[in-house]
Amino acid sequence: MKKILLSALFLFVGAAAFSQVLPSFQFGIKGGANLSKFSTSNTFDSDNRAGYYAGFWARIGAAGIHLQPELYLSGKNATLTNDAGGENKVKFTSLDVPVLIGTKIGAAGIGVRLNTGPVVSFILDDKQSFGAAAGNVFKGDFKGQNFAWQFGAGLDIGSLGIDLRYEKGLSKIGRDGYNDTKLNLFTFGLAYKLF
Repeated sequence: MKKILLSALFLFVGAAAFSQVLPSFQFGIKGGANLSKFSTSNTFDSDNRAGYYAGFWARIGAAGIHLQPELYLSGKNATLTNDAGGENKVKFTSLDVPVLIGTKIGAAGIGVRLNTGPVVSFILDDKQSFGAAAGNVFKGDFKGQNFAWQFGAGLDIGSLGIDLRYEKGLSKIGRDGYNDTKLNLFTFGLAYKLF
């Protein structure tokens, strides 16, 4: 009996390890909340304000490493306060495209993910519609857009995923006269694997 149990255990562990080596493709939907904050090098300060995001993700991986491109709409809000106490609420929507590289540790449908990578944001307004921004993504035209870097962790339980990320702004957004501002944010979201 011990030999059978030991053999079954080795078979299970070997199958779980082998599944990490085989190429895989996953696709799903995701959505959640973000907390935005502008960082500035001038006299303006910024408070965190809540926003949202929703979209799609894909994960291509093998040998325990995966590439995870995503495409989602994100509503971002922040309040800028100057030294005199004047406030300006800044609110806008962007089309965000992260391309993350990561790894997953776990087996039997439960695993912890760690990932990092660049994200480019296309601000949607009267000058750039969703269609125009999506066209720029697929053409590789990133001129005049905002760049950031994401760091994150996630937990997968079956088809459901939970994500927590920090996004550090790399480029100045230069919106509404605030030319020295970079946008930093935290995101918390849920993902669902469709296949």
